[in-house]
Amino acid sequence: MSQRLFARLDRRLAADRAAPVALALSGGGDSVALLHLAADWARARGRPLLALTVDHGLNPDSARWTAEAAEAARAAGADWRGLTWDGDKPATGLTAAARAARHRLIGEAAREAGARVILMAHTADDAAEADWMRARGATLGRVREWSPSPAWPEGRGVMLLRPLLEERRATLRRWLNGRGLSWIEDPANADPRFGRSRARQALAAGATAPATSSEPVEDAARLFADDDGLVRTGRGVGGRALAAALVSVGGGDAPPRGERLARLIARLRAGEDFTAVLCGARVETADADVLIMREAGELARRPLAPLRLIPGVEAVWDGRFVFTAADPGWRVVAARGRLAGLSPHDRAWLNRLPPGARGAAPVLLRDGGLAPVLADTSVERRGLVAERLRLALDETTHEDDLNPATDGVTPRKLLFSWPDHSRPADPRGRRPTEDPYEPA
Repeated sequence: MSQRLFARLDRRLAADRAAPVALALSGGGDSVALLHLAADWARARGRPLLALTVDHGLNPDSARWTAEAAEAARAAGADWRGLTWDGDKPATGLTAAARAARHRLIGEAAREAGARVILMAHTADDAAEADWMRARGATLGRVREWSPSPAWPEGRGVMLLRPLLEERRATLRRWLNGRGLSWIEDPANADPRFGRSRARQALAAGATAPATSSEPVEDAARLFADDDGLVRTGRGVGGRALAAALVSVGGGDAPPRGERLARLIARLRAGEDFTAVLCGARVETADADVLIMREAGELARRPLAPLRLIPGVEAVWDGRFVFTAADPGWRVVAARGRLAGLSPHDRAWLNRLPPGARGAAPVLLRDGGLAPVLADTSVERRGLVAERLRLALDETTHEDDLNPATDGVTPRKLLFSWPDHSRPADPRGRRPTEDPYEPA
């Protein structure tokens, strides 16, 4: 098994780098097996390994489990950091909330440490359980080997790698026993109140999970993203590409539900001209063209608090732009309701955008200033939409493709082609996948 894992890690990760590879460590059998296998690889390839453990505070033994995870990480030769999910816990949807909190905390910690890839210990059993749950109405995403962190904006620019996705849980435990290694058994894994536990029990009793289907490659419609957060495409855009564009332009982290996405695609295929809103994004069609922009009305219905900039500290506004100020006294707000206060020059510049996009543009307010401005030499603005699309649509297949110096930086125009198996493999022999984009 070590050889198989080394090959999977070598296919995605670089060797001899100072930046660490992060690893999500719960202390359970799957993550402990991944810890030791990845530690062996890291030593052989000259890479630091950083294990990250989240204490959700949901079990009386969670503090002890966290301490055991720390001990296991250090014994394996990895660095370790503990993270805590603080605050009130929801009365309903606790499992989903805990999963989202875990991704946020791990994504943010990985970025702070300089890691751009997080190893996750999902197995073939996890994928089958997710398929079983999805067939019964769960909104879980499909588990992919290589996918962007679903935490946004905390996990921006970070990819998840699941190198054990072809391994079975029982195989990993035999491997652990052969090395005399122990792990934690969470009683929640056998609690029938949780969907994951019911799926595990059903599959163990002989139930079969439905086969995971891939979305067929449709017309090779291209996506054009610009530094104002607008995306242009055609009516033949595939469902996964459209979902990624909607969630990226909308600035959120929840992809559209399948039935709503299917209705939107049907309208595109029918050739009608319309305007629709989904995931906080506005879709306008005219003839063969499809334009996707942030829906300014959403910012009126759910106003954003002004984002105050701290000098030298990167701050994300509306999930779509990163601002960094050199001087104090700046805030970022939406242009909606402030367009008349812009200078004639700024209004002329903003008028080059489609009318529906202007109110969702960010503007700067200066403490004591009389009017908003679009830009200032002491404030840097970078777009996130194009980079996010690039990661979501498999334009990156290796850690070398993730350049920390350009994370979140959007050139004036980027071109995205829908992945096609006729496209030749890159020099490493890798091809893009075509699994629907639904963060797991």
